[in-house]
Amino acid sequence: MSTVETTTNPEVAETIDVNGIATNYHDVGEGDPVLLIHGSGPGVSAYANWRVVLPELSRTHRVIAPDVLGFGYTERPEGVTYDMATWTEHLVGLMDALGIEKAAVVGNSFGGALALNVAAHHPERVSRLVLMGAVGVPFEITEGLDKVWGFEPSLENMVDLMDVFAYDRSLLTEDLARLRLEAATRPGVHEAYSSMFPAPRQNSVEAMTIPDQDIRAITQPTLIIHGRDDEVIPLSNSMRLHELIEQSQLHVFGQCGHWVQIEHTKDFTQLVEAFLA
Repeated sequence: MSTVETTTNPEVAETIDVNGIATNYHDVGEGDPVLLIHGSGPGVSAYANWRVVLPELSRTHRVIAPDVLGFGYTERPEGVTYDMATWTEHLVGLMDALGIEKAAVVGNSFGGALALNVAAHHPERVSRLVLMGAVGVPFEITEGLDKVWGFEPSLENMVDLMDVFAYDRSLLTEDLARLRLEAATRPGVHEAYSSMFPAPRQNSVEAMTIPDQDIRAITQPTLIIHGRDDEVIPLSNSMRLHELIEQSQLHVFGQCGHWVQIEHTKDFTQLVEAFLA
């Protein structure tokens, strides 16, 4: 990693070896650890997903936000199989590498399925769970999610895609679309991305589905958050998770799409801070 890139690009933070994979991660604040797991949009990184949350949550907690294997500025080894087992192993390996025995885990969208998987298969590593617009239960793929996973790089397509994510269209500038397109078309990024969610993409929804009995077995206190007007992941997902997880609460934001943390930053962070306190 060049020094120039490290100092000028806020998406690039610290690097740690996780089972032989050079992993880019943000590590800010002090206190009980919180692991933030980003979603799966094209060109996504931990920073892009959590940039408005990091400074807020880090006032009271140690916040760790990695680029999940295959995304952002984490190494993309040749021949790696991108699936739930690989991603989960990478996240638990990161906790091991950082010497973190247990953390609150916050998962957004695709990251919600990973958070559920960590809680289901490594329950001793998770203190509390926050799921936002989460995948992880069966649903018929939405037109919005099919667009996200089937993204083909062009500015027109990125502008169109941004429109799917947010209820408040004023957040969606062409400059933002250009930045995300640049991130999505760095060498090797789109190739890795397109290999993760091939058509028919309903198969990827099913591959990320956690069995009901495993979700029912989750005993950690769980905060479930969803935008009522989400066009990417249906609200019914979070309602189902609320039914399955005994010790859960569900908060639904009106006039809100898939980006609760960006569209309602203050309310989102206050809700999460209160839940983690």
